[in-house]
Amino acid sequence: MLMNARRLFDGMRAGRLDAIVATMPENVTYASGFWAMSQWIRRGPQAYVLTPAPDRGEPVVIASSGLIDLAADPDVWVKDILRFGKFVIERIPAVRLDSHDERIAELMAQEDEGEAVGALVKAIKMRGLAQARIGVDEIGILPQYWDRLAEALPDATLVRAADVFRHARAVKTAEEIRRLRRSAQIADLSIQSALAIAREGASEMDLARAFHTRTITEGGLPVLGCIGVGVRSAMTNVQPSENKLKRGDVIRFDVGGRYRHYRADIARNGVVGEPDAKLARYHQAIRAGLDRAIGMIRPGVRAADVFEASVETVRREGIPHYQRSHVGHGIGLDGYDAPNIAPSSPDVFEEGMVICVETPYYEMGFAGLQVEDTLVVTADGVDSFMVSGTELRIV
Repeated sequence: MLMNARRLFDGMRAGRLDAIVATMPENVTYASGFWAMSQWIRRGPQAYVLTPAPDRGEPVVIASSGLIDLAADPDVWVKDILRFGKFVIERIPAVRLDSHDERIAELMAQEDEGEAVGALVKAIKMRGLAQARIGVDEIGILPQYWDRLAEALPDATLVRAADVFRHARAVKTAEEIRRLRRSAQIADLSIQSALAIAREGASEMDLARAFHTRTITEGGLPVLGCIGVGVRSAMTNVQPSENKLKRGDVIRFDVGGRYRHYRADIARNGVVGEPDAKLARYHQAIRAGLDRAIGMIRPGVRAADVFEASVETVRREGIPHYQRSHVGHGIGLDGYDAPNIAPSSPDVFEEGMVICVETPYYEMGFAGLQVEDTLVVTADGVDSFMVSGTELRIV
């Protein structure tokens, strides 16, 4: 199981919830193991997971018939599934099926519940929750579907509950940490493969191909690939082009794929030839800010205090005008989980949080510089997932 059940149920108790419904794709996967692909690749498709309180029955997945092969995957630990919508998968009776296909056939033989909200209402009534206080993750359900749910359950109380999932997901389970560690290390190795082919005349696309190829070879899948060189490295969301490396150019990576649904987000820098004095000073300053932040993180420390110390360190060490809105964030199924390392953040670090700590600097006409590590908060500090250092790589 991926879900931190104790933390989720604590949040439900605090909100006096008899059940909670996951609607956004990250929360659906978190609550069940079900990767509802259509939710991840386009807006609008609906998939839900109903999780009752511990004494109110077993959870239920509500899935489109077109996603039944994914709902039947052995990694989905919620086995009670209601399907909706017409979808045809042929079966020849004489053909023997393996266990996965047998599970698909079993689910397709169930009644079609028609549409998503109708199936969710049925699940709620099956669990005796028609008059309950139900938390609904408001982010993934379309407004008209919320209205229909409220109309179909006039005696229930529906409460917005996305923050309950945010609270639960902030502290990772051992399996989540394992996947996140591997995801970060795949990204780190992929940067090394891209830097290995970096030379004058190589393009950003050449670096991207090397990066993403290594990601796939290591068992990950591409997601984030901001790779820019020269003045384009200062574009915060730069996408690789045929722009070619020249002597003196900075290479900035802000990258990460996913491994078994869990995201990576790390950053490193290179330069073609020896760096000039400004580049060397600025890069060392952002490294010092990163190290200061990482050195402060432990359970009980305020995220806002880490932000202030990190920014002040970068200013003192060589970029006196340095400003940031944040210097890091949690990561998990989503690229931005809690906590948020920002000046106004109310978050406090807890053991088991997985954090991306970063100190980017962008200057148009000069370069973009960024170092970003991923780590898990331990009882007395942090445990880094990285396999490379943050030094400026000379290629």
